[in-house]
Amino acid sequence: MTDDRSPATVRHVRAVAAVDLGATSGRVMIGRVGPGVLELEPVSRFPNGPVTRADGLHWDFDALVAHVLDGLAEAVRREPHIESIGIDSWAVDYGLLRAGELLAEPFHYRDDRTAGGVDEVHALVPFEELHARNGLQFLPFNTLYQLRADELRHDADTALLIPDLLAFLLTGARVAERTNASTTGLLDVESGTWDVALATRLGIDASLLADLVDPGTVIGRLRPEVAERIGADLPVIAVGSHDTASAVAAVPMTSPRATYISCGTWGLVGVEHAQPILTDAAREANFTNERGVDDRFRVLHNVTGLWLLSETVRAWESEDGKAIDLSGLLDQAAATAPPSAVFDANDPSLSAPGDMPTRIAGLLHAHGAVAPTDRPAFVRLVVESIAAAFADAVRTAGRLSGQSLDVVHLVGGGSLNRLLCQATADRTGLPVLAGPVEATALGNVLVQARALGAAPAELSELRALVAATHPPAAYRPRSS
Repeated sequence: MTDDRSPATVRHVRAVAAVDLGATSGRVMIGRVGPGVLELEPVSRFPNGPVTRADGLHWDFDALVAHVLDGLAEAVRREPHIESIGIDSWAVDYGLLRAGELLAEPFHYRDDRTAGGVDEVHALVPFEELHARNGLQFLPFNTLYQLRADELRHDADTALLIPDLLAFLLTGARVAERTNASTTGLLDVESGTWDVALATRLGIDASLLADLVDPGTVIGRLRPEVAERIGADLPVIAVGSHDTASAVAAVPMTSPRATYISCGTWGLVGVEHAQPILTDAAREANFTNERGVDDRFRVLHNVTGLWLLSETVRAWESEDGKAIDLSGLLDQAAATAPPSAVFDANDPSLSAPGDMPTRIAGLLHAHGAVAPTDRPAFVRLVVESIAAAFADAVRTAGRLSGQSLDVVHLVGGGSLNRLLCQATADRTGLPVLAGPVEATALGNVLVQARALGAAPAELSELRALVAATHPPAAYRPRSS
């Protein structure tokens, strides 16, 4: 007689579904959690990225929703004992609703319309005051700049960030999860509540802002039509819905002097603190204070990450008319000599989609250097430049926090890039512990499981479970 029960039933572990949406791709995963057990089963992966419309860059939101629903249906088919759903995504972008209907496709944060919003906001509230109120670094696409530039806000009754918007479409409940709300620029950094006075000064109707909830809160159950499509009536649980908040929750930190890099399209480099760091030095270094799981603060700096590499490869593929084996190219790059000079990975000229190799070459030329023409050497240049930016941010994080940092945890997709991990170790002079790759999905799963009573209560215990089940790869700094 065969045993056709699911793996979760057989091993007495609990199962949840994690929707994890990044700026270039999305995924739905089954998470299984139990004593000494933390596993992910990939269910679906799908592309995500900007689409050009008549009025600028948007997200193809209808396609994104369809992918999510299809992925959840497949997850339930594979694992009928799934108990809940959690959603995380990139930050700052939002959808505007009126009477429950989406007024337009959400804009993509790289759309250039926000430049006018920056000027208007800073004319009303100087950046120094903004930083004191919201604790955020200056990024021209932060939500408050986008909303200020968005005339549709006057027609809307609700503004929801992407994970909250998806949760609304699934459940009908309008909430704002606090870790992601902290990236908008409209959350008071000290109290963790909406800064209504600031929103009013900026001409943003505070009634657009939904009630705040914390990770672990049950948002609501699926709408009947959604439950029918997915094949199960499930609750949606708020997780660290900003993907970096979920990723940092799953960083297997044990040292109190650890720093982390959550590396994908962006590299988020920082430390975890019990309180925000709101000093002039932090503001001048353009460090941000975003909320994490369990009221921790992610004191970090946004560094341009693998975006530089992916855009470089995309340009070459367009030139060649065929796909490039990036893994093989990275192996070739590792065999080349380190570049004599690197470029500023955070230069604003590199932020938009387009011909990345030409722009990098131009940036080097402007500083009296020459870009290599050999592709492996060019890849080495890109990776070393990202690592140099990481190292600079690590040093600044240590200085701002008053700590002598002793280890770097590098999680996310970048942890698979052995050249980047070694270059980061070399340039920081610190050991790098790489992995887990799917830190964001793991953090999503753990917060759901804890809310269900299926995982430990303390964040340190959750991280210990990650370390035990997903041991990182170690990279030691090499002497120059």
